Amino acid sequence: MPPFELGLDTFGDRTLGADGKLVSHGQALRDVVEQAVRADRVGLDFFGVGEHHREDFAVSAPEVVLAAIAARTTRIRLGTAVTILSTDDPIRVFQRFSTLAALSNGRAEVILGRGSFTESFALFGLDLRQYELLFEEKLELFAAVREQQPVTWQGEHRAALKTGRVVPPVENGLLPTWVGVGGTPRSVVRAAHYGFNLMLAIIGGEPARFAPLVELYHQALTKLGKPRLPIGVHAPGHVAKTDAQAREELWPHFLEQRTRIGAERGWPPPTRAQFELEAGPDGAIFVGAPQTVAEKIIRTAKTLQLSRFDLKFANGAMPVEQLHQSIELIGTEVAPRVREQLSR
Repeated sequence: MPPFELGLDTFGDRTLGADGKLVSHGQALRDVVEQAVRADRVGLDFFGVGEHHREDFAVSAPEVVLAAIAARTTRIRLGTAVTILSTDDPIRVFQRFSTLAALSNGRAEVILGRGSFTESFALFGLDLRQYELLFEEKLELFAAVREQQPVTWQGEHRAALKTGRVVPPVENGLLPTWVGVGGTPRSVVRAAHYGFNLMLAIIGGEPARFAPLVELYHQALTKLGKPRLPIGVHAPGHVAKTDAQAREELWPHFLEQRTRIGAERGWPPPTRAQFELEAGPDGAIFVGAPQTVAEKIIRTAKTLQLSRFDLKFANGAMPVEQLHQSIELIGTEVAPRVREQLSR
């Protein structure tokens, strides 16, 4: 059995600077590169940056950020916490990641998704009413291009395609590809249909409630005659020296971010009691001292039969020093505990 992998995700949240104000988008991007370098140094397996098109997140061109990271790192694998395929061109997505694979000596991978925010639809002139159809069609084309064979394809939302192999090809195999899923059975079956790895985005509730989707994925792969494929989880969290410190550092930024996004979507602001419930043993927030977070990851990995866990370590405007401390503790204390327990 391959060793269990532990990674980090970020959307390039704009953090608080020394003056108590949000840093610029440019500074946030430079900080992300430094955080990835730190993650590589402490031995973590993966670093993902998510694509967004909002004032509060700096990363809108993840492959450019990942290329900068590739030049500064040696071993950590690099990818997206999500690439919004619905509002992009599948061929260009493949080309950008196959280029990243070449520049990083094979360390690139992609997580494809529809995105939890919809700003990119208007930004790139696409109809939000076609939300599901666009993703279906573009995922089909991406799957064809990924095979690195001549492609003949026809759909409704772009011109038909008949071409040779799309270049540059990925050396030594196919581009590792995941589909990000928020909880719908249809999305799980679709990932299995294309033979893509499954990444479960868990941002609320008990992780254990995703167990039926894991079983559905395994059943679909079996029915389709495909081999067992990796399953991962993406979930928010924060690590500090003690449980109390970690929760107190995360809470005000968690509250501000969820309140702000909730106002856009009609959610009520979270209460401290709700936060504590999510931060507890059965919740979706992986926050606490290294041992606490490690034990929670181990339980989740066993329950959901995971191959990888990606912690979204940047949550709102947390000062960059707190993020750096969290990365250090995840790499030096959380990861060894998790790997040791899950290798038995």
